[in-house]
Amino acid sequence: MLIEGKWTDNWQPVQKADDKGRFVRQVSSFRNWVTPDGAAGPTGEGGFAAEPGRYRLYVALICPWASRALMARALKGLTEVIPVTVVNPVLTDQGWQFGGYPGAEDDPLFGSSYMHELYTRADPHVSGRATVPVLWDMQRNVMVNNESADIVRMFDTAFEGIVPSDLRLYPDDLAARIDDLNPRLYDMLNNGVYKAGFASSQEAYDEAVDGVFTMLDELEDRLTGDFIFGDRLTETDLRAFVTLIRFDAAYHGIFKTNRREIASYPRLSAYLERMVNLPGVRETVNLDHIVAGYYSIKALNPNGIRPTGPAHVHALLNG
Repeated sequence: MLIEGKWTDNWQPVQKADDKGRFVRQVSSFRNWVTPDGAAGPTGEGGFAAEPGRYRLYVALICPWASRALMARALKGLTEVIPVTVVNPVLTDQGWQFGGYPGAEDDPLFGSSYMHELYTRADPHVSGRATVPVLWDMQRNVMVNNESADIVRMFDTAFEGIVPSDLRLYPDDLAARIDDLNPRLYDMLNNGVYKAGFASSQEAYDEAVDGVFTMLDELEDRLTGDFIFGDRLTETDLRAFVTLIRFDAAYHGIFKTNRREIASYPRLSAYLERMVNLPGVRETVNLDHIVAGYYSIKALNPNGIRPTGPAHVHALLNG
């Protein structure tokens, strides 16, 4: 935890809880936008024009929020335009660490040991947690944004003049429907699994698990086409996928969301297979990092024992 730019306490999974024991997530603090011409975006200040090789994306492959940014980067053809650095999946007492694990990389810009060092470089007086993803401007050496929802929308439109694409993740004609479903999907499923896993009261846990499976049932019912909004892939699919692909391997066990597995939902299982087979998506999923990361949370798994399955998720990703 950073307080006025100083690391003051060991990393803890529960950021904040309300008076009912409900897990409360930190709000992202860096909210500038990359735009085609550098004009200011919906939040923050201007000066961040879309240019190839100017920005670096820092991610953890365990993290669903970071992974949806990775998915947008792949689906929009930006892998050669925006380089990526992957952090260690095993959470340390100082949060995300660079290097030291297969597939994890050193910080190529500053040689940082921990992600929180990038945060204090961006703002010497920053307070809060050092989260991923982070979009970094290598020209100005500043943090652009650490909110995955913003980064997905930047990747959707900002670089069209450099890498044109027929795919629109947030199309105008579906915007109202996307904006209606996204908050419920986040509250009940994306963050719902965390609310279950980090609940500090039975009441909070029961409420969170009810929400998780209510949303899973809703998604199963509505998936009559290839994607959540019929035959068109949108950012809502990215939001759903990153939680669904982690569910049986991590959340079902470590977060105690164990009423059912995704494998028991026929439409959701078929949907996961379709999503994994989209160009570039399989490469954004690293099951080893996912399992290593979640089962390294000492508060939930003090002995650090990792499960070896589930076999059906391994088979899906190796297909």
